[in-house]
Amino acid sequence: MKKVRVIIADDERAAREEIRRALQDYPDYEITGEARNAEEARALITAGKADLLFLDIQMPEESGFELLASLEETPAVIFTTAYDTYAVQAFDTNALDYLLKPIRSERFAQAIEKHRRQWQIQPQPAERQLFIKDGTQYFFVRHHDIYLIESAANYARIYFGEKKALMKISLNQLEEKLDPAVFFRINRNQIINGKHISTISAAGNGRLKVLLTAGPELEVSSRQTVKFRQWNNR
Repeated sequence: MKKVRVIIADDERAAREEIRRALQDYPDYEITGEARNAEEARALITAGKADLLFLDIQMPEESGFELLASLEETPAVIFTTAYDTYAVQAFDTNALDYLLKPIRSERFAQAIEKHRRQWQIQPQPAERQLFIKDGTQYFFVRHHDIYLIESAANYARIYFGEKKALMKISLNQLEEKLDPAVFFRINRNQIINGKHISTISAAGNGRLKVLLTAGPELEVSSRQTVKFRQWNNR
């Protein structure tokens, strides 16, 4: 069985050593990198070295939340911190778990067991997800849950489930990060997830209308209609 690749990101050496020692009891978990700050962690994650990230929330220069917001995709995350005031904020992100320092062995075991259950259901490679910081709210959003993305000036408004959130990125930039086999830009201002299409109908003047299972009826621009027909009939 392939081992779970682990990255530990914490500016305190003692905290990193604490997690390293705790992981010795779990031979199916392999530490592939350690980071003292967000920049080092970003490099390791971008290099594809993490299935699971133990992440300190408060680090110099950039916080753990800011690190996640800068990534195109995020691995599974277990937050670690000495400040329990972050607990509600961390869980609002749908993080895998949250551990207070000093970390108790029974809580560490619970976090690992939670990850093992997730790993068995969704084995490697992990399901793609975005981390969105919208004001004081934070979200982990799985790509397959996104059904619509709209342009909002220099932001992109992401619709998922019954929620929506603003991500500080242009629609053009976000489009480059999405799987073109799943997401399609139907006009200048909107991108849809093809897996959420309910019906397609004629809109007149050669255009098409698309009804999403969890959203509104949208119009495909004349320019994109031909491309959309080809994309949808792949």
